[in-house]
Parts: sequence; structure tokens; C-alpha cells
Amino acid sequence: MRAPTGQQFTLTRGSSSATITQLAAGLRELTIDGVVVAEPFAETSSPPAGCGIVLVPWPNRIRDGIWQLDGKPQQLDLTDPGFKQATHGLLRNTAYTVVSASDASITLGATVFPQHGYPFLLDTTVTYTLVDGGLEVTHTIENLSSAKAPAAVGAHPYFRIGDVATEDLTLSVQANSRFELDATLLPTTEHPVDGDFDLRAGKRLGDVDLNVTLAQLPEGETRSILTAPDGQSVEVWQDESFRFVQVYTPRNFPLLSQGGEQGLAVAIEPMTAAPDAFNSGLGLHWVEPGDTWTVRWGVRYSA
Repeated sequence: MRAPTGQQFTLTRGSSSATITQLAAGLRELTIDGVVVAEPFAETSSPPAGCGIVLVPWPNRIRDGIWQLDGKPQQLDLTDPGFKQATHGLLRNTAYTVVSASDASITLGATVFPQHGYPFLLDTTVTYTLVDGGLEVTHTIENLSSAKAPAAVGAHPYFRIGDVATEDLTLSVQANSRFELDATLLPTTEHPVDGDFDLRAGKRLGDVDLNVTLAQLPEGETRSILTAPDGQSVEVWQDESFRFVQVYTPRNFPLLSQGGEQGLAVAIEPMTAAPDAFNSGLGLHWVEPGDTWTVRWGVRYSA
């Protein structure tokens, strides 16, 4: 039987490995130096809660699926009809094709064709490469249109550290602000981080309930760090193009390590733009005709 996420591409480097899916170029499994560091899901399953998928040409949500282009309203298809929103871009249900591959690296490509609410033609790629102690991820967007195109990039990975319960992991993020969300999970105002949303000194994940966009990150490369009680750590780093990070801690994630029983998981989602960026402009990048935009993030494990 064919997997719901299509072909499965396995990368190996020493005692590290990764499984990438044809659907949405998703990260389904990641082991670094023999330690499982990404929350996996079964090959027979669709990505639970967006697990591992690539978010292009926008992450998160667009209110009512409507934005303005040169003063004219653009209506995107509503992929979250309950909230009347367009969510997580246009490639989450797309099969990518292999551009190049080796034992430790793969580049997958997919095209965004002109469609409802997005009249642009983009060629996109994502490259996953196992390196010493981690994984590097590179995204490109090439604008094949005759006009500049708005774009943003995000990823939706979930992380763990071996057999350590997620409740016992501490997460630190050096973000100085966060977005207040309304009942439809879209941002209203930006505030300094406070309470459970202030992760600068670290919070034990079992003590908080998070679904928040964090902003005002330090200049240059930034890191979100998961730490286990024994000192093991996983860093999710993102380059200077990723000025936002979404942290989401669902308590009903089907944990493969627990036979599919629901439990706590943590998504740490690098995003180049804020939620609803097609309307707010926060972090939105405009790719000129013929130009290619490249952004990078990755994972590092330390024992």
C-alpha cells in the first residue's frame, strides 16, 4: 500500500538518519547521533497536526483568506473553513519531486502555480542535509512571474530528546515580544513577553500551554533550545531571514513512542513572516521577477 505521504526518502550519515516525505517535503523522522530528536509519525499516517510539513508561500493563517494586491482584493481558498482562513500556504498537499539526492542529502522541488488569490508562478525547493551533529535545511523560492511576488517560508517540525518525556523538557527562546491572539488564532496586538510566554530563562513544558508567535528575536542567527534534565539539548537555529518562531504544545498529539496514545508534543516552527503577513506586511518578502530567495534553518543535538 502506498503511504499517505507518498515516497519516503531516507538520509543517513554515520549514526544519524532522517526520513523525508514526498508530500509537503515533510520531516517525518530525525535521529542525530543515535538519539531521536524529532517527534515521528507512522508511515501509514498523514502528518498529525501538520507534523514536519513545509509552509510556502506563507506560514500560519490569513484572515478570511483575503489580502490586497495593488488595491484589489485577492480571495484565497479557505483551507480552514471553520475559522474562514487560508492556512499554511499552498503546498501542504503537494507531492514534491526529487531534484538531486545523495546518501546524506536530498533536494525536493515543487511549483506554486497561479491560482485563486495568488496570481504568481514560483519554483520552490527544500534541501535537507545531515551534517555533524545535526540537520541543515535550505529553502529557495524563484519567481517566474512578470511581477514581484509576496512570499514567506515556514516549517512545522515537532521535537523530542530520545525517551525523555516532553513534559520534563525545558524550552528557551530569546524572543522579546509575542502576539496576542483572538478567538480564531490570529494576531491582534504585539506585547512584550510575559508570564508563560516569557521563555528567555526557559520554561518546563509540562508547566505551560503554548500556542504563540514570538518575535523581536536577536539579530543574526537565533536559537530555540530544548534541554533535558540530564543536560542533553536540541537547538533549532534559524538564519536572519527567520524573524519569528511559533511554539505550539498540543496535549493530544498521537505519540508513536507510546503506541499512538495522545500526549504532549512541542512544535518549534521557524517562520520568516508573522501570521496574516499578507495583510500586516510583518516579515513579508517580495521576490522580484527572475530572482531567487534563499533562507536556512536547522537542528543541532548535543549530549
